[in-house]
Amino acid sequence: MSLKYDYLIVGAGLSGIVMAERLCSQRNKKVLLIDKRNHIGGNCYDYINHAGVLVHKYGPHYFRTNSEKVINYLSKFTEWHPFEYEIKAWSENQFWNFPINLNTFEQLIGKASNTEEMKAWLEANRIPIENPKNSEEVILNQVGKELYEKFFLGYTQKQWRRHPTELDASVCGRIPVRTNRDNRYLNDRFQALPKEGYTKMFERMLSACGDNLHLELNSDFKNLPSDYSWKQMIFTGPIDSYYNFRFGRLPYRSLEFKHETFDQAEIDSLTNGLFGKFYQPTVQVNYPNDHDYTRIVEIKHATGQVCPNTTIV
Repeated sequence: MSLKYDYLIVGAGLSGIVMAERLCSQRNKKVLLIDKRNHIGGNCYDYINHAGVLVHKYGPHYFRTNSEKVINYLSKFTEWHPFEYEIKAWSENQFWNFPINLNTFEQLIGKASNTEEMKAWLEANRIPIENPKNSEEVILNQVGKELYEKFFLGYTQKQWRRHPTELDASVCGRIPVRTNRDNRYLNDRFQALPKEGYTKMFERMLSACGDNLHLELNSDFKNLPSDYSWKQMIFTGPIDSYYNFRFGRLPYRSLEFKHETFDQAEIDSLTNGLFGKFYQPTVQVNYPNDHDYTRIVEIKHATGQVCPNTTIV
């Protein structure tokens, strides 16, 4: 029997699921949604691990937006846990406030300061570069060599496996430099996580599709049964894969995630009880110059989950 659909959507991540929900529930279209992985949610997929900790399988995904339309739409499928993303950087045997702000500057000079003094220091130490052409130039132009080498150079090389001179100015230029005490990494008005996790939100979105949706996991669009047919395809996967890598593979960033879980006794022994129920002081700590890894994320800071264990990545 032939199976006919209005749309084939390749990829059951954030984009694919939103498209499926809109087409099924708002336009009454028949949708075949497929994914090569064995779960929905794409890189936003989260789950409860063996220790009872809600973790993000593919690294942290912090939701933020300035769009009231987006907030109202997703709020039909989830409640929210407000969370303003703050990170620190470990360098020279101490935790630094990052992104660079007045608190960071006071750590650097070892005394209390103010916005005017910080602005004067930045002006005296920055390397003026008109129209920065790469990530190194944009940071040198903002903060100068000392802070560039302390926070950006090593981290960027580990993260991207490229020297900052090889990266577009927008890569490092998106990181704010502030002269006030705002420790947040992001400026967006709405910052939160789905209260029960991304996967629960996605499940509700797909439930809203009703019988108009057919979901297949562990499925490659290039190997679908011949009796499947559709009028239009929406492809949300890697574009080089779609074209069978005919021009070679695009240089996507590739990360490796290593999960470690600790109970409270282990946390106390590792940290001398310094951070209470947590392994580290905030959700993310960058390691720009020390260690082989780029950062450690402890997602329980962000989810607000109350449980006796913690998982770091």
